[in-house]
Amino acid sequence: MDSLLPADLVGMAARVIAANKALGRTVAVAESCTGGLVAAALTEIAGSSAVLDRGFVTYSNAAKIEMLGVSEDLIDTFGAVSVAVAWSMAQGALGRSSADVAVAITGIAGPDGGSEQKPVGTVVFACARRGQDDEDAVEAETKLFSGDFTGPGGRAEVRRQAALVALELLLPPETAPMAASAP
Repeated sequence: MDSLLPADLVGMAARVIAANKALGRTVAVAESCTGGLVAAALTEIAGSSAVLDRGFVTYSNAAKIEMLGVSEDLIDTFGAVSVAVAWSMAQGALGRSSADVAVAITGIAGPDGGSEQKPVGTVVFACARRGQDDEDAVEAETKLFSGDFTGPGGRAEVRRQAALVALELLLPPETAPMAASAP
């Protein structure tokens, strides 16, 4: 057995390591619902120490506040699963590391914990780059993964999909998958 992780995660992590290593870029990750899965995927790749600066697993709100400097008021106002908190997590990871780029993930993996406004499968991502302190320079988006996440394997599937998106965000723009264009 080469890896405990799914092949698609390891494959994407290999792309992230190779592309960032070629540019001399380092990365940091701030993870909540993925619980370190993104960092684990990156460290499956030989040579990852040249790219991965550090990972923060900030599963609790207290950890987000203490380790990343997320404002308690921000969490109280918008909730831990929000663009505002993901943005703050990404900025905190960048500020507390020497990485060139940081990605943050916060979401509801299930099978419970969801609501009508934020159902299970809701995951928010943010990506921040050093030297771009402007709010507009931070990319953030909310995704609602579809599927039945209440049964066996549902939680793992949300986490796998979220980790793949986070890894894709760590690809340099020139190597990220191109959006389909109309003819």
